[in-house]
Amino acid sequence: MNEEDGLGLGASPLMLSSAPVTEAKMPLGERGGWDKSESRYCGVETEFNDDMPNLLSFNLSTGSFDFLVATLMDPTYRPSLMEKDSNGAHVLPFAGSDLVLSPSQWSSHVVGKISSWIDLDSEDETLRMDSEITLKQEIAWATHLSLQACLLPSPKGTSCANYARCVNQILQGLNNMQLWLRIPLVKADDDSVDSDQMIDSWELWNSFRLLCEHHSQLSVALNVLSSLPSANSLGRWFGEPVRAAIINTDLFEDFIVNILYLSLLGYSKISVNLAVLSDKCTWLPCLSRRHQKLITGFFNHSIQIVISGKIVHSLPGASSDSAANHTDAQRHPLRPYLDYVAYLYQKMDPLPEQERFELGYRDFLQSPLQPLMDNLEAQTYETFEKDCVKYIQYQRAISKALLDRVPDEEASSLTTVLMVVGAGRGPLVRASLQAAEETGRKLKVYAVEKNPNAVVTLHSLVKLESWENTVTIVSCDMRHWDAPEKADILVSELLGSFGDNELSPECLDGAQRFLKQDGISIPSSYTSFIQPVTASKLYNDVKSHKDVVHFETAYVVKVHSVAKLAPSQPVFTFTHPNFSTKKSNQRYKKLRFEIPSDTGSAIVHGFVGYFDAILYKDVHLGIEPSTATPNMFSWFAIFFPLRTPVCIQPGSCLEVQFWRCCGSTKVWYEWCVASPCPSPIHNSNGRSYWVGL
Repeated sequence: MNEEDGLGLGASPLMLSSAPVTEAKMPLGERGGWDKSESRYCGVETEFNDDMPNLLSFNLSTGSFDFLVATLMDPTYRPSLMEKDSNGAHVLPFAGSDLVLSPSQWSSHVVGKISSWIDLDSEDETLRMDSEITLKQEIAWATHLSLQACLLPSPKGTSCANYARCVNQILQGLNNMQLWLRIPLVKADDDSVDSDQMIDSWELWNSFRLLCEHHSQLSVALNVLSSLPSANSLGRWFGEPVRAAIINTDLFEDFIVNILYLSLLGYSKISVNLAVLSDKCTWLPCLSRRHQKLITGFFNHSIQIVISGKIVHSLPGASSDSAANHTDAQRHPLRPYLDYVAYLYQKMDPLPEQERFELGYRDFLQSPLQPLMDNLEAQTYETFEKDCVKYIQYQRAISKALLDRVPDEEASSLTTVLMVVGAGRGPLVRASLQAAEETGRKLKVYAVEKNPNAVVTLHSLVKLESWENTVTIVSCDMRHWDAPEKADILVSELLGSFGDNELSPECLDGAQRFLKQDGISIPSSYTSFIQPVTASKLYNDVKSHKDVVHFETAYVVKVHSVAKLAPSQPVFTFTHPNFSTKKSNQRYKKLRFEIPSDTGSAIVHGFVGYFDAILYKDVHLGIEPSTATPNMFSWFAIFFPLRTPVCIQPGSCLEVQFWRCCGSTKVWYEWCVASPCPSPIHNSNGRSYWVGL
C-alpha cells in the first residue's frame, strides 16, 4: 500500500450509509513518531458477507483493525450454473453495490479476496473455465472499486502455468492495483516427502513469478503455518516482494499470566482487550519464540500482518464465530490476537538515529559519484562531514603514524610533513592537526584540492582557525602537482562503496611520487567484497528502465529488502604505497559461493558489494557486514545487477567472475555468472558504465 494512503490511515471519521465508523486507530501504534512503515497497519481476513457497511464497522470500530481482506463474490457462484435473463446477461452476486461504501473506504480499508475455489489448472474443463471467468470478473470489480490490492488464492498444485498466464494477462491491463498471491510458508527439511506433496513453496512462487515476467505489481501474501522452515530458508523471503503475512489463530497458544507481570511486559502501553479470568490473572494468546522473531522480521520489512480464522482458545464468554459473522457482539472475538501482535510491534527496539536518517534511502538506487570528472556540491560535502566516526578513525590512524614516525625525544624538534590529497572542505586537515596536538608532534600540512569551490572554503577555514603558519593550500589535481618537498604521511579519503570504484588507486599512484620511500599512506590498503543476493525490488527498479544500460550499471544503495544468500568474499585488494615496477590496477577474480543446503532453492538478482580498509596498522574502516565500522554513514553498499536472474538449486554452487578494467580515459567493471548457468558478460568494454579519469 502507498505510505500516504496506506490501509487504515483514515484522516477523518468515516461515515457509512447505515452506521458511523470511528477513525481508524492504527492499533499497532507509532514508535516515536518516526515510524511510517506499512507494517503499522494490521488487517483481518473475513468470510463472505453481503452487508459490507456493518462488516467494515464491526471490524474497524469494535475490533480496531485497519483493513479487511474481504471476499468480493458469493462463494457459491459458478458462471456455468447461472441462468441468464432474456437479454443473455445476469447480475453478478458481489458483496453489495459500490455505493454502500465511499470510494475512500473501499480504497483505504478493503483488500479484495478472490474466490478460494478457483482452479485454473484443473483437469476439469468446466471448473477451469469457470475459474478463469470468475477471476477476471472479480478483478474487474475490484478495479471498479479502486481497491489497492487483491488477494489471489494459492495455486492448487505444483503446476500453475495456466493460472499464471491468466494473471499475467490481467497484470498487463492493471493500473495501480497490486495482486497478492497467497503462498503457504512451507519447506520440508528432507526430500523424502511424497512427490505429490509440496516440498518448498518458494519454488511454487518462483515458477509463478517467472511465468509473469517478474511483474512489479505481483507480490506475495505469506500464509504462516505452525511449523517453520530453517532460518536460512525463511531469510529468502525478505528479498521477495512480500506485502502481507497471514497469521491464523490456530498458531497461537493459550497463555495465562499474572496481570502485574503482564504490565511489566508492556501490555499496559496498548489498549488491552483480554479475557480477565480473575482479579489477578488474565488469558492471552501467545506465539512461539520462532514465530515472534519472524513477525518482528516482518515488521522491520514493512510487511503487514493479517489475522485470520476463528477464535480457537479458551476465552471465557467468547463465541467461536469468525470476525465475519460476529457483528452482533460488542467485543470482537479476534481482538486478543490483535493486541498480542500490537505488543510484539511496540516492544521492538527503537531504530538508532543513524538508521532513522537512512530510512528514506532504503532500497533507493543512486548513481555512484564521479569524483574526478565532477566537482562535489556543498550539500554533499556537508553530509560526509557529519560522519564523526569516520574522522575519529582517521585521527586515530594519524596519531599512531605520528608516534611511529617521530620518537618522543625528537617530538619538539622534528616536523612531520603531511599531505592531505583530496582535502575537500578540510575535515581531514582538522583531524590531522588534532592528532598532532594529541600526540605532541609538530606538523606541516599541505591541503591539495582540485575543486576550486572547495578551495574557497578551505581558505576561509584556515583563516578562521589561524592555521596560516601550519597549512598550505594547493589548488590542483594531485596527479599533476609538483610538490616542493616529499611527504612523510599521505592522507586521503578517496574510497568508494566498493573501495576502488572512485579511482583511489589511480589517484594515489599519481600522488605517490611525492611520498618519501619510507613514507606512510593512510589508508594503507583496502579490499572490495561481494555477496549474492535476492533483491526483487532492486531488480524491478532496474528493469523498469527497459534497457540494457541500466542492467550494466553499478548502483549505490542502502540495501534493506534483500536476502543475503552466502557470506561475502574478497574481490580486489590495493596496497599503498605501491613501489612495484610492474604495477597495474587491472584485476580479475573468480569466486565460488556455497549456498547453504537448508536454504532451499533461491534466485540471484545480483551482487551487493562492500569494502574494508586498513587505515594504519590496527585501525580499520569499512562497511563489509562482518567487520563494519559501527555508526558510520558515509558509504552505502554497491549493487551489481544481473540482466537475467539466476536460479540456484539446493546445496549447489554459484561461480562468479569479476574484472576491473583500465583504459586511457576510464575505469570500469565487468561481471558475469559462470555456473550453474552462464550469463552474458555485463558492461563489456565499459559500454554502459564507467568512471572517468
